[in-house]
Order: sequence, then C-alpha cells, then structure tokens
Amino acid sequence: MTHEQMLIILLHLSIALIAGLFFSRLAKLINLPAVTAYLIAGVIIGPFVLGKLGGFLNIPWLGFVGESVETYSIISEVALGFIAFSIGNEFRMADLKSIGKQATVIGILQAVITTVVVDIGLVALHLILGDKFPLPAAIVLGAVAAATAPAATLMVVRQYKAKGPVTNILLPIVALDDAVGLVIFAVSFGIAKAINVGDIDPVSIIINPILEIVLSLALGIALGLLFTLSERFFHSRSKRLAVSVTFVILAVAISLYEHKFANGLHITFSPLLVCMMLGTVFCNTCDFSEELMGRIDRWTSPLFILFFVISGAELKLDVFGNWVIVLAGVIYILTRSLGKCSGATLSSGLMKCDKNIVKYLGITLLPQAGVALGMANMAVSSPDLGASGAIVQNITLFAVLIYEIVGPLLTKIALTKAGEIKPHERKSARGARVHDHHIEPGEKV
Repeated sequence: MTHEQMLIILLHLSIALIAGLFFSRLAKLINLPAVTAYLIAGVIIGPFVLGKLGGFLNIPWLGFVGESVETYSIISEVALGFIAFSIGNEFRMADLKSIGKQATVIGILQAVITTVVVDIGLVALHLILGDKFPLPAAIVLGAVAAATAPAATLMVVRQYKAKGPVTNILLPIVALDDAVGLVIFAVSFGIAKAINVGDIDPVSIIINPILEIVLSLALGIALGLLFTLSERFFHSRSKRLAVSVTFVILAVAISLYEHKFANGLHITFSPLLVCMMLGTVFCNTCDFSEELMGRIDRWTSPLFILFFVISGAELKLDVFGNWVIVLAGVIYILTRSLGKCSGATLSSGLMKCDKNIVKYLGITLLPQAGVALGMANMAVSSPDLGASGAIVQNITLFAVLIYEIVGPLLTKIALTKAGEIKPHERKSARGARVHDHHIEPGEKV
C-alpha cells in the first residue's frame, strides 16, 4: 500500500465518522433514530453523491469513489461480528426459560409465512411479465425476504433503552432469523437453480445448509468455552476487554474460511451464527460476563457508526433506473412487510403472547441488510442461476435501500407505541434538566 492510498483510506474513515456524527445531531432535532442518520450520511458521502463529485473534481478523498467503498468490507465484517456477539448476550438461560419456546416458534413461523407471501406476489408478477421477470428470481427473492437485519434493530433498542415484552422477545427472534433464513434460502436457491438448468442437487439443497448451521454452532460453542477459560487468566478490566475483542475478531476470521469438495459438499460458516453462539456460551458460563458486555458495547460505538455509514455508501442508487426492478422491488417490499406483520401476529397469537407483542412485533422485524445482501451476492455469483442472479441482487439492493432508511424509524415507533421507549429525564452539558426520547448509545441517563 502506497503512502497516498493510506492517506485516502484514513481520510475516508475520518470523513465517515464525522458525517455520521453530524447527521446524528441533525436527526436528533427531528427525533429520528441515529441508525437512519448514519445510513443517510453514507449515501451522501457515497459513490453517487460526494464520491461522484470527488471523481469529477479529481479529489479522491472527498467521498467514496466508485468501487473504493469495497475496500472497507473488513470493517463491516468485524462490526457484524460484534453485533452478533452482543445479540448472543440475549440468550441467557434464565431469560430463555420464559420466552425460549415462544421465540423459537415465532421465529420459524414468521420467516416461513413471509417467504410464502412474497413467493405468491412475485410468482404472480412473473406470470404477468413473463421472461422480463424470471421464475427463479421470484423463488430466490421469497427466501431472501425471510432475513431480518439484527444490526439496525439492536442499535434502536440500545439507543432508546427499550425495555419490555416486545424487546425481550424481539432480539432472540432476530437472531434466529439467520439460521432459519439460511435453510429457507438454501432450499429455494436449489429449486431455482434446478428450474434454470433442469438438475436437482440434494447436496446443495439439504446437506450444505444443515452442515453450515451445525458447524457454525459447534465452532461458536468451542470458541465460547475457550473464551471463558481465557478470561479467568486475567483480572484487570482492560486485559479482559482485550481478550474479548480478540475472540470476536478470531471468530470472524475463522468464519470466513471455506472449502469446497469435488462432490459438491461445502465447508462454510456463518459469521453471524458463530459470533452469536460465542456470545451465548460466554454469557452463560462466565460469572462476570454482564459487566464485560457493557464495556464492550461502549468500546464498539465508533465501529458501529463506521459500519452503518459504510453500509449507506454501499447502497446503489442506480437500481432506480430499471422500471422492472422498481416494480418488482415495490411488490417485494409490500409483500414482505405483509408477510412479516401477519406472520408475527399469527404466530405470537398462537403462542398466547402479550397483546403488545401480537400487535407490534411484526413492524420491528422489517429492517433488512447484511444477511439479505449476502444471499443476493451468492445468487449473482452463481452461474447456474443465469440472468436471474443479477435481478435478485438489484431488487435486494432496492429493498435494502428503503428498509434500512425507513425500518429503524418504524421499529422506534412500534416500540414507543408498545410503551417500551419512554421519555428520559437527563442532565444536559450545561446543567439544565431536559426531557428527551433520544439517547445516544453509551450516553448516561
């Protein structure tokens, strides 16, 4: 790496942090979630706004130019690892005794119902448009719809200090979405490829997704036990924090390993599942885990800002140029929203959950990002899916652009109406007492 390249990378990271912080203050004035502000900041400094202007003026540090945003994918991977690790903290056995069965049933049913509803809507669109919108693309997008973004949901919960029945069951369900979504996607992906090339492969449809989940959980358990053991050799808070950071980064690194055998069998891991299980094992086996989790949350705040700003910069605005993509994207968003809301309502009612869970849970499951984009990337890189892969990717990008900007706000509104986000009385920097719904992550209340 040259001196100039290093300079541009550091300037980009600095600009991303400054933009995220600045837009979060603007968002506070109109009572928007900080996550939405970070994403909008990313769009502004991304390749389609300041990045494009910087390329035109030959000022490469002004914003993310062209494909330069992909340079920072390692930050996104590590940030997602810490987010998943934090969600694993929600799987404490003492808490799961009361909501574990409900969360499992709701997590599976709402994902399956969402996939069915989206498939119906998009297959109907295929029957109208024909080859302009291929059937394999409709089937794959139905599976992509099952995924929910844990990052945006977690950040809204933390920012507003949400507490209550909806919040308690929300995070375990969002965590389960990764495992359920992987299975649904693998089956749908295999069916779509079979339609396209006329060959059904049971290894890719059944064995590989199950193997990925089992291996991910096993790796997370092993690292979690080793993590707990390692922490006992250190007694200072700073060293214990360093050990925690080390194991999360190690989990992300190992999760990126993959190996393909000649018979079609794949050894792959899900970084989200591995890090979730790492957090789950740690919080249930280490007696000082709760205090340490709090310290990690404060340490990772700048990392999360970078993650969301970079995620915003990655959103591709040029997907609006194709009317088929826009039409299919609108139908996808409407049917997915219907599926998530109706699926959560029906399944939570079946499990006789609290009335606020039945009423508001579905809205909080709308945000979508990382896992869905990963599925879309897998689709576009598969030669067996043909042109359908690019259609899946573009529609997913379109939906993520909408969901990531609107989703956190809808989550906040739902949790507020459920009575789980309340005004906080806090002391301002100038000493006056103020009332505010908006509490930044890590800010004292």
